[in-house]
Amino acid sequence: MNNPESAVRFSLDSENLPTLETVEINSGPNPDASVIWLHGLGADGHDFEPLVPYLAWPGAPDIRYVFPHAPVRPVTLNGGMPMRAWYDILNMDGERGHDRQGIGQSIQQVFALLERERDRGIAANRIILAGFSQGGAIALQLGLRYPHRLAGLIGLSTYMLFASELQDSRHEANRDTPVFLAHGTIDPMVPPAMGEAARKQLLALGLPLEWHTYPMPHSVCPEEISDIAAWLRVRFG
Repeated sequence: MNNPESAVRFSLDSENLPTLETVEINSGPNPDASVIWLHGLGADGHDFEPLVPYLAWPGAPDIRYVFPHAPVRPVTLNGGMPMRAWYDILNMDGERGHDRQGIGQSIQQVFALLERERDRGIAANRIILAGFSQGGAIALQLGLRYPHRLAGLIGLSTYMLFASELQDSRHEANRDTPVFLAHGTIDPMVPPAMGEAARKQLLALGLPLEWHTYPMPHSVCPEEISDIAAWLRVRFG
């Protein structure tokens, strides 16, 4: 990041936003690593909770999985219906009608969860920030701008927000953080071309990226979960 002081924009002090409610699962009694996993539009923190047992491996460290609930807000694209969303989606144009204010608020709230893990004794380089779809967009947006080195980033069936601003706004601490990116080849909600664009954008920034595609719609599949578990094993040893 050209100006390290810009990290203060993630502070909750100016917004006084509420702390996100979370679902938490510890894989063992003494976690020394954490995965913060953001759900997609209209889901909640329970959405990926059932995957935790399938992400284990022999000799894995104790990991705390944190699944936050996004705030409930009206979503314009869905007729203004209130639902859990990390930000409003106004339309389906190339920028997906980005709601900058909502994105900024969610970034601040997830930033607070990262800081809470550090306060609980988990080093930043033992934290992975993950997300699916809209949650993946927030995970990538925040992770690349976070002022402490993370263990890695995961973006599933997702896309990049404000990609043209990344070169100037990302933080030096996460300039070469490993990224796991995956997408369904028949995804009708987030077209595969958007995932491919995210892949190219991250590679252009020089990030070490593992890219996977699967013959699935806007969802996850067993092969993908197996690949994520293998990637986590490398990151957490």
